[in-house]
Amino acid sequence: MLNKKMVKYIQSLGQKKPRDEEKVFVAEGPKLVEELIASGNADIIHIYATAEWINDNRRNATGNITGINDDELKRISQMVTPNKVLAVVKQFPSINKIDVKNKITLALETIQDPGNLGTIIRTADWFGVEQIVCSNDCADMYNPKVVQATMGSIARVRILYTDLKEWLFSQKDIRIYATVLEGRDITTVEKLNEGIIVIGNESKGISEEILKLTNVKLTIPKRGKAESLNAAVAVGVVLGWVR
Repeated sequence: MLNKKMVKYIQSLGQKKPRDEEKVFVAEGPKLVEELIASGNADIIHIYATAEWINDNRRNATGNITGINDDELKRISQMVTPNKVLAVVKQFPSINKIDVKNKITLALETIQDPGNLGTIIRTADWFGVEQIVCSNDCADMYNPKVVQATMGSIARVRILYTDLKEWLFSQKDIRIYATVLEGRDITTVEKLNEGIIVIGNESKGISEEILKLTNVKLTIPKRGKAESLNAAVAVGVVLGWVR
Protein backbone atom coordinates (compact mmCIF):
# COMPACT_ATOMS: atom_id res chain seq x y z
CA MET A 1 0.00 0.00 0.00
CA LEU A 2 1.35 3.40 -1.01
CA ASN A 3 0.81 6.40 1.21
CA LYS A 4 0.07 9.87 -0.17
CA LYS A 5 3.57 11.13 0.53
CA MET A 6 5.17 8.37 -1.53
CA VAL A 7 2.69 8.83 -4.40
CA LYS A 8 3.42 12.57 -4.48
CA TYR A 9 7.17 11.93 -4.41
CA ILE A 10 7.13 9.48 -7.32
CA GLN A 11 4.84 11.74 -9.34
CA SER A 12 7.24 14.65 -8.79
CA LEU A 13 10.05 12.71 -10.52
CA GLY A 14 8.35 13.43 -13.81
CA GLN A 15 9.88 16.92 -13.47
CA LYS A 16 13.55 17.70 -14.02
CA LYS A 17 14.20 19.73 -10.85
CA PRO A 18 13.04 17.05 -8.38
CA ARG A 19 14.87 14.37 -10.38
CA ASP A 20 18.13 16.29 -10.27
CA GLU A 21 17.75 17.15 -6.59
CA GLU A 22 17.22 13.49 -5.72
CA LYS A 23 19.68 12.23 -8.39
CA VAL A 24 17.18 9.61 -9.55
CA PHE A 25 14.92 8.85 -12.50
CA VAL A 26 11.87 6.72 -13.22
CA ALA A 27 11.74 3.69 -15.52
CA GLU A 28 8.48 1.94 -16.39
CA GLY A 29 7.29 -1.24 -18.02
CA PRO A 30 8.58 -4.84 -17.90
CA LYS A 31 10.90 -4.63 -20.91
CA LEU A 32 12.66 -1.44 -19.78
CA VAL A 33 12.99 -2.38 -16.11
CA GLU A 34 14.19 -5.87 -16.94
CA GLU A 35 16.77 -4.46 -19.39
CA LEU A 36 18.09 -2.14 -16.68
CA ILE A 37 18.35 -5.04 -14.24
CA ALA A 38 20.12 -7.21 -16.81
CA SER A 39 22.59 -4.46 -17.75
CA GLY A 40 24.26 -4.60 -14.35
CA ASN A 41 24.96 -0.86 -14.71
CA ALA A 42 21.80 0.49 -13.13
CA ASP A 43 21.46 1.09 -9.39
CA ILE A 44 17.78 0.42 -8.78
CA ILE A 45 16.60 1.97 -5.53
CA HIS A 46 13.01 0.76 -5.40
CA ILE A 47 10.63 -1.27 -7.54
CA TYR A 48 6.86 -0.90 -7.40
CA ALA A 49 5.19 -3.80 -9.18
CA THR A 50 2.08 -5.91 -9.49
CA ALA A 51 2.00 -9.41 -8.04
CA GLU A 52 2.27 -10.87 -11.54
CA TRP A 53 5.53 -9.03 -12.30
CA ILE A 54 7.00 -9.89 -8.90
CA ASN A 55 6.23 -13.59 -9.34
CA ASP A 56 7.81 -13.61 -12.80
CA ASN A 57 10.96 -11.75 -11.73
CA ARG A 58 11.55 -12.83 -8.16
CA ARG A 59 15.00 -14.27 -8.94
CA ASN A 60 16.35 -11.32 -10.92
CA ALA A 61 14.82 -8.25 -9.29
CA THR A 62 17.14 -6.11 -7.18
CA GLY A 63 16.60 -3.42 -4.56
CA ASN A 64 13.52 -2.90 -2.43
CA ILE A 65 10.27 -4.19 -3.94
CA THR A 66 6.79 -3.04 -3.01
CA GLY A 67 3.75 -4.90 -4.27
CA ILE A 68 1.01 -2.63 -5.61
CA ASN A 69 -2.25 -3.06 -7.47
CA ASP A 70 -3.20 -1.65 -10.87
CA ASP A 71 -4.94 1.39 -9.39
CA GLU A 72 -1.86 2.32 -7.35
CA LEU A 73 0.34 1.89 -10.42
CA LYS A 74 -1.88 4.32 -12.35
CA ARG A 75 -1.47 6.91 -9.59
CA ILE A 76 2.34 6.93 -9.76
CA SER A 77 2.84 6.25 -13.47
CA GLN A 78 3.96 8.81 -16.05
CA MET A 79 2.51 6.63 -18.82
CA VAL A 80 -0.93 6.76 -20.42
CA THR A 81 -1.15 2.98 -20.10
CA PRO A 82 0.90 1.77 -17.11
CA ASN A 83 2.32 -1.73 -17.39
CA LYS A 84 3.03 -3.89 -14.34
CA VAL A 85 6.14 -2.21 -12.93
CA LEU A 86 7.79 1.13 -12.13
CA ALA A 87 11.34 1.52 -10.84
CA VAL A 88 13.09 4.46 -9.19
CA VAL A 89 16.70 4.34 -10.35
CA LYS A 90 19.83 6.29 -9.39
CA GLN A 91 21.10 8.62 -12.09
CA PHE A 92 24.32 7.38 -13.65
CA PRO A 93 27.59 9.02 -12.56
CA SER A 94 28.03 12.30 -14.45
CA ILE A 95 30.94 12.54 -16.86
CA ASN A 96 32.93 15.59 -17.91
CA LYS A 97 35.26 14.05 -20.47
CA ILE A 98 34.97 11.69 -23.43
CA ASP A 99 37.83 10.10 -25.34
CA VAL A 100 37.06 10.24 -29.07
CA LYS A 101 40.15 8.41 -30.35
CA ASN A 102 39.44 5.15 -32.20
CA LYS A 103 35.71 5.53 -31.60
CA ILE A 104 32.58 6.77 -33.31
CA THR A 105 30.98 9.56 -31.28
CA LEU A 106 27.60 11.19 -31.89
CA ALA A 107 27.29 14.93 -31.23
CA LEU A 108 23.74 16.24 -30.92
CA GLU A 109 22.83 19.90 -31.29
CA THR A 110 19.51 20.96 -29.73
CA ILE A 111 17.66 17.66 -30.07
CA GLN A 112 14.59 18.74 -28.15
CA ASP A 113 12.04 15.99 -28.69
CA PRO A 114 12.39 13.43 -25.88
CA GLY A 115 11.26 10.57 -28.11
CA ASN A 116 13.89 11.46 -30.68
CA LEU A 117 16.68 11.61 -28.10
CA GLY A 118 15.67 8.28 -26.58
CA THR A 119 15.51 6.64 -29.99
CA ILE A 120 18.93 8.04 -30.92
CA ILE A 121 20.42 6.58 -27.73
CA ARG A 122 18.86 3.20 -28.51
CA THR A 123 20.04 3.34 -32.14
CA ALA A 124 23.57 4.24 -31.06
CA ASP A 125 23.58 1.24 -28.74
CA TRP A 126 22.44 -1.04 -31.60
CA PHE A 127 25.36 0.04 -33.77
CA GLY A 128 27.91 -0.19 -30.98
CA VAL A 129 28.32 3.57 -30.48
CA GLU A 130 29.04 3.89 -26.80
CA GLN A 131 29.08 7.67 -26.32
CA ILE A 132 27.03 10.72 -27.19
CA VAL A 133 27.80 14.40 -26.62
CA CYS A 134 24.73 16.61 -26.24
CA SER A 135 24.50 20.38 -26.37
CA ASN A 136 23.18 21.80 -23.10
CA ASP A 137 19.82 22.59 -24.71
CA CYS A 138 19.08 19.00 -25.74
CA ALA A 139 16.23 17.21 -23.99
CA ASP A 140 17.06 15.84 -20.54
CA MET A 141 18.27 12.24 -20.78
CA TYR A 142 16.25 11.38 -17.65
CA ASN A 143 12.97 12.71 -19.00
CA PRO A 144 10.57 9.73 -18.67
CA LYS A 145 9.85 9.80 -22.42
CA VAL A 146 13.58 9.68 -23.19
CA VAL A 147 14.17 6.83 -20.76
CA GLN A 148 11.21 4.92 -22.18
CA ALA A 149 12.39 5.32 -25.77
CA THR A 150 15.88 4.03 -24.95
CA MET A 151 14.43 0.69 -23.84
CA GLY A 152 17.38 0.14 -21.52
CA SER A 153 20.15 1.50 -23.75
CA ILE A 154 20.49 4.46 -21.40
CA ALA A 155 22.44 2.08 -19.13
CA ARG A 156 24.98 1.27 -21.86
CA VAL A 157 25.61 4.58 -23.65
CA ARG A 158 27.66 7.32 -21.96
CA ILE A 159 26.14 10.79 -22.38
CA LEU A 160 27.91 14.10 -21.86
CA TYR A 161 26.07 17.45 -21.75
CA THR A 162 28.31 20.40 -22.55
CA ASP A 163 28.82 23.56 -24.59
CA LEU A 164 28.92 21.79 -27.95
CA LYS A 165 30.72 24.60 -29.80
CA GLU A 166 33.56 24.72 -27.27
CA TRP A 167 33.77 20.93 -27.13
CA LEU A 168 34.00 20.51 -30.91
CA PHE A 169 36.56 23.32 -31.14
CA SER A 170 38.75 21.46 -28.63
CA GLN A 171 38.76 18.23 -30.63
CA LYS A 172 42.01 18.14 -32.55
CA ASP A 173 43.26 15.65 -35.15
CA ILE A 174 39.89 13.98 -35.59
CA ARG A 175 37.45 14.23 -38.46
CA ILE A 176 34.09 15.82 -37.71
CA TYR A 177 31.18 14.95 -39.99
CA ALA A 178 28.05 17.10 -40.41
CA THR A 179 24.73 15.62 -41.57
CA VAL A 180 23.15 18.17 -43.91
CA LEU A 181 20.78 18.32 -46.89
CA GLU A 182 23.54 19.14 -49.33
CA GLY A 183 26.83 17.32 -48.96
CA ARG A 184 28.74 14.21 -49.92
CA ASP A 185 26.59 11.17 -50.67
CA ILE A 186 26.79 8.98 -47.55
CA THR A 187 27.00 5.86 -49.73
CA THR A 188 30.37 7.04 -51.13
CA VAL A 189 31.92 7.25 -47.67
CA GLU A 190 34.13 4.41 -46.49
CA LYS A 191 33.33 2.60 -43.27
CA LEU A 192 34.49 4.53 -40.21
CA ASN A 193 36.30 3.39 -37.09
CA GLU A 194 36.80 6.90 -35.75
CA GLY A 195 35.07 10.25 -36.06
CA ILE A 196 32.48 12.62 -34.65
CA ILE A 197 29.10 12.71 -36.39
CA VAL A 198 27.05 15.85 -35.75
CA ILE A 199 23.24 15.68 -35.87
CA GLY A 200 21.32 18.96 -35.86
CA ASN A 201 18.03 20.22 -34.46
CA GLU A 202 14.84 18.55 -35.72
CA SER A 203 13.61 21.62 -37.63
CA LYS A 204 16.63 23.91 -38.04
CA GLY A 205 19.41 21.40 -38.63
CA ILE A 206 23.00 22.24 -37.65
CA SER A 207 23.68 25.88 -36.81
CA GLU A 208 26.22 27.83 -38.87
CA GLU A 209 28.63 28.22 -35.93
CA ILE A 210 28.70 24.45 -35.39
CA LEU A 211 28.84 23.74 -39.13
CA LYS A 212 32.03 25.79 -39.42
CA LEU A 213 33.75 23.39 -37.00
CA THR A 214 33.05 20.30 -39.14
CA ASN A 215 35.33 18.82 -41.82
CA VAL A 216 33.01 16.78 -44.02
CA LYS A 217 29.36 17.35 -44.94
CA LEU A 218 27.31 14.19 -45.46
CA THR A 219 23.93 13.75 -47.13
CA ILE A 220 21.55 10.81 -47.23
CA PRO A 221 20.47 10.57 -50.89
CA LYS A 222 16.88 11.68 -51.43
CA ARG A 223 14.64 9.69 -53.76
CA GLY A 224 11.18 10.96 -52.85
CA LYS A 225 9.60 14.32 -52.09
CA ALA A 226 9.82 14.55 -48.28
CA GLU A 227 11.44 17.79 -47.15
CA SER A 228 13.70 16.14 -44.58
CA LEU A 229 14.26 13.08 -42.39
CA ASN A 230 13.44 12.71 -38.71
CA ALA A 231 16.64 13.19 -36.70
CA ALA A 232 16.50 9.73 -35.13
CA VAL A 233 15.87 8.09 -38.52
CA ALA A 234 18.83 9.99 -39.97
CA VAL A 235 21.06 8.65 -37.19
CA GLY A 236 19.99 5.11 -38.02
CA VAL A 237 20.70 5.52 -41.73
CA VAL A 238 24.09 7.19 -41.19
CA LEU A 239 25.29 4.70 -38.58
CA GLY A 240 23.97 1.81 -40.64
CA TRP A 241 26.23 2.88 -43.47
CA VAL A 242 29.40 4.06 -41.72
CA ARG A 243 29.44 1.09 -39.32
